[in-house]
Parts: sequence; C-alpha cells; structure tokens
Amino acid sequence: MEEAIRTRFNDRILEEARQRYGIAADKITLLDSFESFMFAFQKDDREFILRLGHSRRRSPELIHAEVDWINYLAAGGAGVARAVLSANEELVETIADDQGGHFLATAFVKAPGGPPKKALWSEQLFVPYGRLLGRIHRLSKQYQPTNPAWRRPPWHDPMMQYAHLYLAKEQTAVRSHYQELMTYLCGLPQDQDSYGLIHQDAHGGNFFVDENYNITLFDFDDCVYGHFAYDLAMVVFYAVTNEPDPIAAAAALWPAFMRGYRQENELDPAWLAELPHFMTLREIDLYAVLLHTFGPGPSGSEWVDTFMHGRQARIADGAPYVNFDFRGTAL
Repeated sequence: MEEAIRTRFNDRILEEARQRYGIAADKITLLDSFESFMFAFQKDDREFILRLGHSRRRSPELIHAEVDWINYLAAGGAGVARAVLSANEELVETIADDQGGHFLATAFVKAPGGPPKKALWSEQLFVPYGRLLGRIHRLSKQYQPTNPAWRRPPWHDPMMQYAHLYLAKEQTAVRSHYQELMTYLCGLPQDQDSYGLIHQDAHGGNFFVDENYNITLFDFDDCVYGHFAYDLAMVVFYAVTNEPDPIAAAAALWPAFMRGYRQENELDPAWLAELPHFMTLREIDLYAVLLHTFGPGPSGSEWVDTFMHGRQARIADGAPYVNFDFRGTAL
C-alpha cells in the first residue's frame, strides 16, 4: 500500500465507515492492508467483508463499476461474493480524508467455505472452477453498466501496465520483449464472443470452496475489459507457478477445467493458442511488481524467491511460461 494512503487512515475513518454500515465496534476485525484496508465484520448473525480503498488508487466511478458488475453476475447465478448496501442504501460510501482525497468503503457478503487447500485441488474442484469462469464470461457478453459513467478500464490501460510502470530502463531485454508482446496482444480481435469484462485474477487465492465444491469468487479489484482467454490464462498461470512439474500441473487441471467451462460458455478453440502469450504477459507484470516491491535481493518469502529465481533471464530469452499444448488437450 502507498505510504500516502496508509498515513491518511485513522480511527475516525474507520468509525465513520462503521456508522455507514451499522457495524458494532466489537464485531469488526482487521484482515489485511496490502492494497486496501480489509476487515471482517458480523451483523445480524451474518458475516461480511468491509473494504476501505482510497481515491488515489481507484476512483469512485471505478469502484461503482466493479460492484455493479459483481451484483449483475450474482443475479445471473454466478458464484461471486456480492456487494451489499450501506445503511444509506449505497453500494459505495465516500469518506473524506481531510487531505483532499477520499476513502471508498464497500461491503461484501463473506464467501462461504475456505481456501482451496491442496487436498481439494483435484478434478472435483476443477470442473466447477471452469464452470464458474464459463458462466462469468457468458454473462459478461450481455452486460451493460447501470450507469454509463461506471466503466472499468481495458486490460492495456496504463494503470494496469505494471512492467511499464516499474521496470528500470536498464532492463532493455525484458522491456523490449514486453513491448513486442503488448503490440501483438493489442492487435488481437475484440468481438463479443471473445472479449468483455473479466476478473483478470481468478486464482486459488481469490475464491473459497465449501464441502460440496461450490466456489465463491471474490476480489474483483483488478477487473477489466479483456479477452476471455486472458482470464483462462491466469487460472493456469497460478496453478503451475512454483510447481515442481508445471507441465504435469497443467495437465491435471486443464481438461477438467475446460469440461466445466464448456458447460456454460463456448470459446472458439483458436483462442486457446493465445494462452501462452497472456501467461507471458502476467509473468512479466508479476516480475516487475515483485522487483519493485522487494528489490533484487531475497524477499523473505519462499514463494516470491522461487518465482524470481532466474526469471529475468527466462523472460529475456523468450522462454514459454509452460510448454503445454492447450488446444490438443482440451478438444
């Protein structure tokens, strides 16, 4: 989180947010403060999540656009953590920080179940996982914002180009590869059957699963207009990252995932050939973000250090993120 945002947060902001949502002081607990302040709270014997972001990072219109789409998906039967109204019947509450900016409060139903532990990472999970993404993409084709001003950015918006924002000019090979990739991806068609609002970060850390393998997706903070293939690529990217045998991990996930996906949505198989390009895009973006956050030395996180080991050379060499035939194994 930006220090300029962290230092603006105080007890008055939280107290105001509690009042807007009718939350008792002893029923709220801080969960996280990485990009926004995230709290768990209880009300009327139900569990919810309160998010306090800042206008320096996302405008009120972008937050409105996010929750408008989330609730549209929920109304369409997709397993997502829907946004709930404040006491003032608002989906987004604006709280002045007394320094010219605003904290933006939103509340969501807490997803049932828990994180998908490795013991659940099997075909029983992969089929409903694919089915959920398929339904989201099918619904996205018909979505129109309730308010024309509530519109999320495209995937290539400057605010989403982390490699461009964070990579030093000296990293010429990585930057050159990134620019070539962006030129290629920006040239792909954007028809209704392949392009629309996507989650862009639908990995296992952003959904809970219950005992019946029902999945509830959350954290739509990065949702953008993008290719449906990009959403699929993100699923595979995080499923194989830091796995001892990434090809085997992809082979275990992909056929079952696509079987579930096709129960809800049809995507031209030609798009599956683009997944490696989108995976490389995420590889470069993640490399840039982690380098910016932790620097070139050890981070203190085994996951981060494993991912970053030799990453610059792999990107510069143009090596595929995982050598896997997505078309041949999903037909």
